[in-house]
Amino acid sequence: MTSAYRIPGGLRAAAIAVAAFAGGMAVLVVFLTVSGFSVTTALQALWRGSFGSWDAFTSATLVRATPLVVLGLAFALASRAGALNIGMEGQFILGAIGATVVGLHLGDAAPMVAVSATLIAGMFAGMAWMAVPVLLRIRYGVTEVISTLLLTFIATAVVSWCVTGPLRESSGIYPQSDPIALAARLPRLLTGSRLHVGVFLALALSVSLAILFTRSAWGFRLRAVGAGPIAARVSGGIDTRRIIAGALLWSGALAGLGGAMEVSGVTYALYQNLSPGYGFTAIAVALLGRLQPLAIAVAGLLFGALEAGAGAMQRDAAVPAVAVQVVEAVVILIMIVVARRTSPA
Repeated sequence: MTSAYRIPGGLRAAAIAVAAFAGGMAVLVVFLTVSGFSVTTALQALWRGSFGSWDAFTSATLVRATPLVVLGLAFALASRAGALNIGMEGQFILGAIGATVVGLHLGDAAPMVAVSATLIAGMFAGMAWMAVPVLLRIRYGVTEVISTLLLTFIATAVVSWCVTGPLRESSGIYPQSDPIALAARLPRLLTGSRLHVGVFLALALSVSLAILFTRSAWGFRLRAVGAGPIAARVSGGIDTRRIIAGALLWSGALAGLGGAMEVSGVTYALYQNLSPGYGFTAIAVALLGRLQPLAIAVAGLLFGALEAGAGAMQRDAAVPAVAVQVVEAVVILIMIVVARRTSPA
């Protein structure tokens, strides 16, 4: 007797993500109607700004989706071990600072070396910023929810100091850094488009983590510690503190990588408000993807489309860009309900 066919966990999570997103869009329609906006005009503008043209899709949607996917993976990695990295925004900022410091001094290096060094510098900066919450949790039992979040405010102050002090551009007029070296910039994929090779890096990370989470001993230990740290330590002989510390540090490294990719692939310089809230939006992306790497890639694309289309919707239909937060809020509520009824595979 053959067993019933089961949909793979990653595909099921992706399907739930799409369904939740569709539910959010339905509520957006109701919101627009009640608020007196033209639903047709608003949705057409949203579509044009996200998927309506090849340029909108590549230069806006995919560019915005890339950091959301990377940071969503960072959150999922920590969550697998039962930790909550709420401060990815701060690690993103530190990664951008680290990438800028290195990228400014690599003008004579080969492009492959310069880009690699810039991205690695961002990863180390994000990991170093996460080392403080790890120490506080392992040594003193301070929950990382508090420490990572508070460090985000410090990171905001640090970047402000950098762009008005040691990293301020040569003329001293604007509160930003000089552009990083050409060799340290991620190559563009298309002529006339802002899309850079970081989108492939984000996809590769999604696939790699999907394999590691389900096909490696490290992934099993992460899941065991996340499911029950006491049982993992007593019955499984797993060093839970080491697993949690490693998951948080690598989560910080991925968030820092997101900041480095933003500087190396999009802005080419460091300035205040570099992130429009990627670190916080990525939490919603990870939850929508139910912590499944491949589903996070899908959720990141959907949220990237929302972020890209929000500006067009405000410009062409006079709908406030914050209206997309209605969709995000409804999506999270749907995922909370789903999480209570089912558990990720």
